[in-house]
Amino acid sequence: MERRVTAGQETSPRDDRDVVGEALTARVDIDEHGLVTGWNEGAERLLGYSSAQILGRPAATLLAEQPRTEDVPALSELPRWHGTLTLRHRDGHHLDKRVVAHHRSPERGDGEWLVVSALYGLPPQPDDVALVGWSFAQSPSCALTLYDTRCRVRRANEATQQALGLTEDYLRGLRLPEILGDEAGEVDEEDMKRVLKTGEPHYREHYLRTLGETREHAWAINLSPLQDSVGRIRGVCLTAHDITEQHWARKRLQLIAEASKRIGSTLDVTRTAQELADMAIPEFADFMSVDLLTSLNDMHEPPPMVPPAGQTLMLRRVAHQSVQPGSPEAVIALGKVDAYPEGSPPAETIRSGRSALYRMTDPGAAEWIARDPLRSASVRDFGTHSMMMVPLAARGTTLGVAAFIRHRHPEPFRQDDLVLAEELASRAAVCIDNAQRYARQRDTAVTLQRSLLPQRLPEQAAVDVASRYLPAGGRAGVGGDWFDAIPLSGARVALVVGDVVGHGIHASATMGRLRTAVRTLADIDLPPDELLTHLDDLVSRLSTEANAGNAETTGDVGATCLYAVYDPVSRRCSLARAGHPLPLILRPGGNAELLDIPAGPPLGLGGLPFEVAEVDVPQGSLLALYTDGLVESRDLDIDDGISRLSQALNRPALSLDALCDTVLATLLPEPSADDVALLIARTQALDASHVATWQVEPDPAAVAEVRKAAVRQVEEWGLTDAVFVTELVVSELVTNAIRYAEPPIQLRLIHDRSLICEVSDTSSTAPHMRRARTYDEGGRGLLLVAQLSERWGTRHTTRGKIIWAEQSLRSQPAGVASPWLRTPSEWG
Repeated sequence: MERRVTAGQETSPRDDRDVVGEALTARVDIDEHGLVTGWNEGAERLLGYSSAQILGRPAATLLAEQPRTEDVPALSELPRWHGTLTLRHRDGHHLDKRVVAHHRSPERGDGEWLVVSALYGLPPQPDDVALVGWSFAQSPSCALTLYDTRCRVRRANEATQQALGLTEDYLRGLRLPEILGDEAGEVDEEDMKRVLKTGEPHYREHYLRTLGETREHAWAINLSPLQDSVGRIRGVCLTAHDITEQHWARKRLQLIAEASKRIGSTLDVTRTAQELADMAIPEFADFMSVDLLTSLNDMHEPPPMVPPAGQTLMLRRVAHQSVQPGSPEAVIALGKVDAYPEGSPPAETIRSGRSALYRMTDPGAAEWIARDPLRSASVRDFGTHSMMMVPLAARGTTLGVAAFIRHRHPEPFRQDDLVLAEELASRAAVCIDNAQRYARQRDTAVTLQRSLLPQRLPEQAAVDVASRYLPAGGRAGVGGDWFDAIPLSGARVALVVGDVVGHGIHASATMGRLRTAVRTLADIDLPPDELLTHLDDLVSRLSTEANAGNAETTGDVGATCLYAVYDPVSRRCSLARAGHPLPLILRPGGNAELLDIPAGPPLGLGGLPFEVAEVDVPQGSLLALYTDGLVESRDLDIDDGISRLSQALNRPALSLDALCDTVLATLLPEPSADDVALLIARTQALDASHVATWQVEPDPAAVAEVRKAAVRQVEEWGLTDAVFVTELVVSELVTNAIRYAEPPIQLRLIHDRSLICEVSDTSSTAPHMRRARTYDEGGRGLLLVAQLSERWGTRHTTRGKIIWAEQSLRSQPAGVASPWLRTPSEWG
């Protein structure tokens, strides 16, 4: 009959003093093929095989019985398995042994295992109770206290006695509120009563200062019920672990996470610095200041440079914060500049680029403070005991210094606090540098944008105009909005407002190209729809160029535009738009309303037509042209914006400039996220008595009669100085029309600020000025017109063309009334 030894029945040898270390445990290594590859002395003692007898043999030969399948799960993915196996000793008897098997590399899925088993079971020993008592009393890392069912102390170990500053004799019989004497004791006792009632353990964290400690500690409190053999609760065990370091590590991580959200919310240098100061108070420091090199405040200068050694450092205070209202610790006002001599902590930190931690008694700090009465008084009055100086540096450039100061916190700054301060300052420095770079680029873009916009609108009498341009106030930057007023032939004027898609220098540059193109196309008197068609072609070409591999551009180019031509003689306005918001008109005695203009596609789509709308515009009417940034934003629907614009235009104003200010104040109480262009024009009308028209017969003999009539009209207007030139210009233009053009032919004189002579016919062929050779009989007429007039040109119409010439009038003759009709109005 086989002899069998079950688990737990093993007996130790009488004298096991020679059996020590690994020899008390059987260790067997098994490879992925199930072969024994390792065999120690303990395994030989357990099963009787020497290593030479067993190595290389299948491990399964050591099993007396195969384990049941349900007892052994799939082992390939388990990191460890434990259970009881029946093993066969070399002499044939069986042993039931508890074994623990460790999977060497479960992540690789291989089959290498380490199997261990204790040689001898260890039954309860007589000194076990003493071991438990010693472990309770002498546990150095955990404060243990036992309470009875009335929440009174029964036992307290040495760690508890040290933490509370009382021996166990003083603690016995007291309740926790009587020991701590604060709210934390009351809270813990309530938790203890809950544990006694429910039998469920409880966890809580406290942050408090114990007796004899200068700094507060974080404690993790675990309350566990103590039950007897029948399950009755006989008391509570309180364990307290000092987790101050973990607590501060969590606080630092929280501060860093919060800093990533709060610091750098805008691209403003001052606000970013203030966000850093606000972040540090009151959790981390009692007072903090941010001082930047003075050159950082000039956005036209390159990045700031630290002055050479020996020179006094000039720093500007841009932000500070304190636990005290009003920051009374500050000896420098916000925005003011202060000098920091060589050797002072701020100067040393900036020059070295390294952070520094100071006690106020340290020589470097004490000498600097002693030289400044204001700082000495501040340190003395508030009890400042420690400070940290941290450089603000980003992308290899030092921007300034951040100072962290403690006077209310009882514990001074430590080295780990300096690490956190460096992390906060590093994040803020990058944001400040980004803000400074953005401000410099935005300043460049604004300068470019304003240089490309009209510095002053050209003089013309058809309309009174006022305009405004506001760059974007957010992160978007300067955009491509523009406006213009362009004098045209026949006393007319073109009003233009446009908006290039995108922001930044590229948008501003594109805007400049489009504005130049519009002025060029307007100069050849194209009607609004044709002008937008040519502008659409230009934008399409610009977009093609942008996509041709230029990495500095931002992709497709697009724009919107509204082009209007107002004629003060007919008092009509021709308008066409390319994806642009509708203009508003305010007629005398009425309310502002939108003009119904056919919608055209935005510029750059190509191949789609534009349509012109003709509207009658009474004298004294207001035309308001604008970009979408004025009436539409994230918080303002475009319909609501147009309604508010209409209301603003309806309000009386002393001048057009005042009206522009009213509009902007009404619709943009805060800086807009998009740039804004606004152009307001008040129309004028030309008196009919200053326009003279004659129908010309297509007969060369009619030239003399028309010339005489023109001379008489000029004399009636009192423009005797212009008679000679007018006679020559009329003769030449009428003669050319009779000779080369098709009837009907018409002559029109317009007395504006200048004298305009227009000859119209039904031919679409335009004359071209050329230089006549010596013996040529013709070719000198247009050259003569160009020499005698200020400017001349051709304007095509739906019925033919108009050749015009304009003479300047140096001064209005005495006694001659203005040709312009003006009625009293609230705009003056």
